[in-house]
Amino acid sequence: MIPLVALVLAQAMQSPWWEDYAIKDRYLCQDKGTLVLERNQSQASLITGRFRRTFFRQDSSEPGLRYSSDGMELILRGDELTLEQLPMRMQCQRVDQV
Repeated sequence: MIPLVALVLAQAMQSPWWEDYAIKDRYLCQDKGTLVLERNQSQASLITGRFRRTFFRQDSSEPGLRYSSDGMELILRGDELTLEQLPMRMQCQRVDQV
């Protein structure tokens, strides 16, 4: 039997149906633990623990898919995810699809 607290937290970490995130991947970030990235063509949602942050797709001539939110940029290149909020930069590797 699943404890009620775990059930509530699991439900809280699911995206609302209207956001329709078709792609969900889990990433391992340099000794910082794991995070989940849900995304579609217009936006992405970064989930770490009980926290969620929404990013919006940016047009760019730079390589990779780019999303941004309040001074932080999320860059996807293959299995690599880079989070940048200068001067901080964190690299993460995709470990599986959720």
